[in-house]
Amino acid sequence: MDTDPLQKTALTENQGTDPADAAVPASGAAPVSHLVEFDQVVKKFGDQVVLDHLDFTVERGQHVTLIGPSGSGKTTILRLLMTLEQVTSGTITVDGTPLSHMPGPNGTLKPATEKYQREPRKKIGMVFQQFNLFPNMNVLRNITEAPVNVLGMERAEAEERARELLDLVGLGDKVTAHPTQLSGGQQQRVAIARALAMRPEILLLDEVTSALDPELVAGVLDVLRDIARSTEITMLCVTHEMSFAKDISDRVLMFDAGRVIESGPPEKIFGDPEHERTRSFLGAVL
Repeated sequence: MDTDPLQKTALTENQGTDPADAAVPASGAAPVSHLVEFDQVVKKFGDQVVLDHLDFTVERGQHVTLIGPSGSGKTTILRLLMTLEQVTSGTITVDGTPLSHMPGPNGTLKPATEKYQREPRKKIGMVFQQFNLFPNMNVLRNITEAPVNVLGMERAEAEERARELLDLVGLGDKVTAHPTQLSGGQQQRVAIARALAMRPEILLLDEVTSALDPELVAGVLDVLRDIARSTEITMLCVTHEMSFAKDISDRVLMFDAGRVIESGPPEKIFGDPEHERTRSFLGAVL
């Protein structure tokens, strides 16, 4: 499957040029090893510290899974990458380009504007806990609307790719169906196809099975396993499905209180964790 760099996962409106937005990230730079880098990132909501001077990287093509108790900051990481939230301090870099900041005067960095963030965000797609499909559009239009309106793709090309992706997720016969005619598992598979239609380099998965009935979970996870095995897309996944994490991960990060307390390959984290907090967490969820 084609995994060329991608554009944004949600429809946006064109905005006029603001002098404050004039500096935009350069494209065409040489690829860097760290596709994603968090450097001393702090995120607070009021007085609550959700991420506490977080440092971690994701390499190009890696599948990284974030595990840990609820409230440990995992979903906040994904929301920061999608620029749905902004950092309190520290920097986030995507493919060598600052995501959280933009060039300021005299070589300094200043908080990034929405317009500036659009360019590095084009590399990122996200599948949410809730499916967020447009209920008034059929499956085909749900998948093609963003490529046509955001990427400027010809509708015929967008529809051809959408049909290929629907075949990939096992829904080739649901092109004309509306979301209300689909099960929760089918809707989530449409949401996965929609994210992939934008050709992201990085796919973020936020507890994508948490809203599903138990009998629907396996089908969605099987689709994601196939994508992980058959493409070179970088994946950053938050999940409580430990068997899925074992299957698809190159690296697992254990979070607690906004920090990574243990990191390693899945066989190490699940088979012989070093940290007592990791052992107690896995003992409770496995």
